[in-house]
Amino acid sequence: MISKRLVLLLWVSFLHIAGIYLFTRGFLLTRLSLEEYSDCPLAPCSLPPTHKRAVLLIIDSLRFDFVTPDPPQHPSPFHHNILTLPQRLTEKYPKKSFIFNAYADPPTTTLQRIKALTTGSLPTFIDMGNNLGASSIDEDSIIKQLKLSGKKAYSFETNMSFPYDSFNVEDLHTVDNGVITHLFPLLKDDSKPFDFLIGHFLGVDHVGHRVVVDELDDDTLLVVLGDHGMDRSGDHGGDGVLETSSALWVYSKGRELTANSGSVPSGLLQYRTFPGTTVPHRSIQQIDILPTLSLLLGLPIPYNNLGTVIPELFWRDRKGMELERALELNAAQVKRYLDTYRSKPSGGELDEAWDSLQAAWASAESTASPDETKFILLSNYSRVALAACRAMWAQFNPILMAMGLALLGMSICASWAAYSSISRSNNKWDDWLKEQLPRIVRGLAGGAVLGVVTYLPLQSYLPGIDALDCVLFAAPLVSSVSLKSIPIILVLHGITFFSNSFTFWEDNIVPFLAVSSIIPYVLTGFSAPTSRLRYRIVGFSLLYAISVRLMAMSTVCREEQQPYCHVTFYSSSSLSAPPMISVILAIPTAIALPEVIRRFLKISRSDVGLAKPFLPVILTPTLLAAASYWIAEWAETVDKLGHEWSPFIRVIRTWISRSAVGWILLAGTTLWYFIPLCLEIEIKQVGEKKQVTVLGFANAFGSPYLLFWSISLGLVYITSQLVGQLILALGTVALISYLEVLDSVRDVQGMNAVFSSSAPSAILDPGYAEAQSSPFQFKDIIPVALLGLNAFYGTGHQATVSSLQWKSAFILSPNVAYPYSTITMVLNTVGPLFVFTLAAPLVALWNRAPIQSKDGMAISDVQITGETTLAALGIMSYYATLLLGTSVSAAILRRHLMVWKVFAPRFMSGFIQMITVDIAILFGVGVGVQRIASRVAAMFKGVATPTDTNTEPASDSKKQTQKRSAPSKTQNLKAKDNR
Repeated sequence: MISKRLVLLLWVSFLHIAGIYLFTRGFLLTRLSLEEYSDCPLAPCSLPPTHKRAVLLIIDSLRFDFVTPDPPQHPSPFHHNILTLPQRLTEKYPKKSFIFNAYADPPTTTLQRIKALTTGSLPTFIDMGNNLGASSIDEDSIIKQLKLSGKKAYSFETNMSFPYDSFNVEDLHTVDNGVITHLFPLLKDDSKPFDFLIGHFLGVDHVGHRVVVDELDDDTLLVVLGDHGMDRSGDHGGDGVLETSSALWVYSKGRELTANSGSVPSGLLQYRTFPGTTVPHRSIQQIDILPTLSLLLGLPIPYNNLGTVIPELFWRDRKGMELERALELNAAQVKRYLDTYRSKPSGGELDEAWDSLQAAWASAESTASPDETKFILLSNYSRVALAACRAMWAQFNPILMAMGLALLGMSICASWAAYSSISRSNNKWDDWLKEQLPRIVRGLAGGAVLGVVTYLPLQSYLPGIDALDCVLFAAPLVSSVSLKSIPIILVLHGITFFSNSFTFWEDNIVPFLAVSSIIPYVLTGFSAPTSRLRYRIVGFSLLYAISVRLMAMSTVCREEQQPYCHVTFYSSSSLSAPPMISVILAIPTAIALPEVIRRFLKISRSDVGLAKPFLPVILTPTLLAAASYWIAEWAETVDKLGHEWSPFIRVIRTWISRSAVGWILLAGTTLWYFIPLCLEIEIKQVGEKKQVTVLGFANAFGSPYLLFWSISLGLVYITSQLVGQLILALGTVALISYLEVLDSVRDVQGMNAVFSSSAPSAILDPGYAEAQSSPFQFKDIIPVALLGLNAFYGTGHQATVSSLQWKSAFILSPNVAYPYSTITMVLNTVGPLFVFTLAAPLVALWNRAPIQSKDGMAISDVQITGETTLAALGIMSYYATLLLGTSVSAAILRRHLMVWKVFAPRFMSGFIQMITVDIAILFGVGVGVQRIASRVAAMFKGVATPTDTNTEPASDSKKQTQKRSAPSKTQNLKAKDNR
């Protein structure tokens, strides 16, 4: 049966999810796709074709400077002056060949750019999520127009499409060789069984540019372009200049495309200087290729297009009659699209820009003569429409955003109310839950009804909001209000997200906050009553601080951090190989980490029971296999053994990773589930009595949970690259060091309480000093919460799309294999945060002995489970506060220049982190704590405390020894603790 505390945590998680859902619905809007398509039954809406067919070659991440004749200063021998054919043909045939710097609208992910290229529309920010799970394009496109015209689009017809797995970043050959295999025979076929041929290459080296050009006939138009650019490390997805600057090359082997490109009106031409160069180059919008290509093939422009025809390709005479007609058709199509969009239920989005759009259209129509002014006015209308739609699809739903923010704020209030009530309940929190949970359930039910009743009469006044939204808002809200508590809302970390500078440098500020969070414990250590406690607190605090600072040395750099940031997670900013120091330290770290854990457990004599076989037999082989896998990956990446060894290395490391995952997941989980405790019982005959000594008694809860935690650590360790593994090892040392600090501080507080009492001799009572120690406090969870964020950044991640480590998708398979590739990607990305959030219950469990009662040694939910619930609520509140801060900043700064570059990605990272934290807490409390508490209770059930218990004073080197006698036998039970 599910426990009441788990129900409470599930309810808090529901508040988070409902708030995230509502805010996301209002902040990350999707674009309305129109189902209409261009059809011209009454009047022609295209031009006579210049070519019968076209070949469209998309080269992944082909940046403009890769094809320009003027590369940036200090050109790269791997990127620049490699694809030289476009510049040579452009120089030789300036009327047939054109090179453009094409602006690719963000998000610069492949699927979104291909969708834009085929429809002429703009992607929205949330469309980026579809890059891993594509859906069909339902709106009008050039492919649909080809089919309506009775033409064949190769790659889209039945038996004419040949897909290949393109997400394997290690395989740059299979896809390209597959495209070449099917492309070249078609080009060489004299019958030309295609009208539109599409090939998508991953690498420049495989395109075979000269072969393609040689095989073209005079009626075939060649278009070569990059779907987007890429940054200096080869990543893309954002809106940086390097990511949005793609190359576009148009070449006609036969007919000239322009009479004299130099006479095109200058008012139609835009130029842009690529970073690092001094020569401006012709610049266009990437979606301009769609209306241009459509008219060159004699097709209607797709209905949803927002691009503008490229004027050079339609300048066929001195007066520009062909260009005028192309611009008129283009502007009319855009006008028709906007009129239809505005007539839709959500068309009110255009109201703000409608007057300017109408004025631009009126100006374009008012000029009759085909001169430069008319060309500019027609082109200007399309550009004004494009700008209006860009701004429109950055519109938000303030009501949904406000509802989401209210729920996120209320989730913090509810968490804090529960936290405060349990803290004040004097170990009677179970009674408090019995009273509150029914009230929460009634609040959820009543709120759901209230949401529906409110929505029905107000639905006409709530655009974009449905009944489900109202139910998801009212139900959690009413159930939260039912708690009747005034909380203190946490703002320390959250308010800083209003600064874009802090968001840029959060990875540097988190370590500072983490080290600062332990200062109060150090101050307590200086006033400790014994020298050993002083050394323990100061020493372990120093170890925590050093580990945190060493973790911070691992960095990946955001674009905004340049030039003040230097990449250390990789060997350089342009190479994905790990630094050599991580290769050297990987195996020693994998061997040392389990031994370090054992040494920490030995302090409380908890290195017994399950710990004896688990650490050397389960954890050590797993970590060694993980390190071996990534060392083999490094050897293959840098070609240490030669290219001929690559297939063999790939097979070996695949099976290493599978074995490691299977071993830790199956063997480790099975062993822990059936034998979770780290206890060992010694029985000695003392006279006529038997003395029972329980080793590991003082850490009966913490040590088995640490082993439970290490199973998840092992899984994340496997998916982390070499530097990431070092960071996880340092994080583990920092975590356990902090737990020892916290335990020693509690000892100090307990001893001070005893010394200040009226009976100082009570210090001789085995459990009295611990009973007087300070209960769990919210500040106790902060170092662990910050450790999770520090591990997230230290393992090579940022709140940017480009920091995703695609290599981790191929750990268990050389190709993309669902769902395993997705699972390993998720573990690599949010795994570090999950692992250290999962450690939150240790703050309450570490070095806490089973609770004693007058009737016997009772293992109860009073302190252990109560304080684990507090720890869970504490860390959930911390991350909920961060999420609220990112949400409020994104809402208020939604018109900020940096919203889609900084604030929106940080908000998305925030809600992913919040969901990760909730799952980790539910898993840890519902599985780990529950299992351990029940097994400890079963083990000590019926063991009583006699009235003649013998005790001895506690020394600086160890806590007092406790002796117990079983009620049915005259045995002494002694629990040892070497702290």
